[in-house]
Amino acid sequence: MGLDLRPHNHLQHYDMLKDMWVSLAPMPTPRYAATSFLRGSKIYVLGGRQSKYAVNAFEVFDIETRSWTKFPNIPCKRAFSSFVTLDERLYSLGGLRQGRLYRQPKFLRTMDVFDMEQGGWLKMERSFFLKKRRADFVAGSVSGRVVVAGGLGNQPTVLETAEAFHPGRNKWEALPAMPTPRCACSSIVVKNCLLAVGGVNQGLSDAVEALCVSDS
Repeated sequence: MGLDLRPHNHLQHYDMLKDMWVSLAPMPTPRYAATSFLRGSKIYVLGGRQSKYAVNAFEVFDIETRSWTKFPNIPCKRAFSSFVTLDERLYSLGGLRQGRLYRQPKFLRTMDVFDMEQGGWLKMERSFFLKKRRADFVAGSVSGRVVVAGGLGNQPTVLETAEAFHPGRNKWEALPAMPTPRCACSSIVVKNCLLAVGGVNQGLSDAVEALCVSDS
């Protein structure tokens, strides 16, 4: 997003030999606050916002061909959701539904699943949804599970709860609560632990905590 608050579609890479930034093919859908991740030689870009409205665009940039491909849109349009890859599936989790069509924002338990091999979104029963409505939370793939923790929900304070989805059992299970409840964290998975770094709880937080999940 630029100073004029309009979403941009820029894509650039840094050439270390020439010490300069080089422009590549622009994103088909301008946006900010999108989620992106690298898988093989492709960069996956999902969701994001235009102004204060969420977009459900799903686009992939091929580093080798330097071209974009549009994938099927995310079924449920929302902001502040999280995305996790596990095996050959991509999980789109939770979020906040807002925009012109809704009188007030609504936190969601939604879980959409994209099958990488089939190239399409699977139809998910509501029984597979998160147990807790949440947005702006940390998430990661840990020990064969989809793990989520913290974030914002319907309660007046930030969430401390954590839960994990076991694909083999098709159900969510409760995990130990975050010692320092917060939202807007940075996160990274190291071995069998999901690290939550910083974030917001009334004020800025400097907490660094790890949620470790066994392989059992």
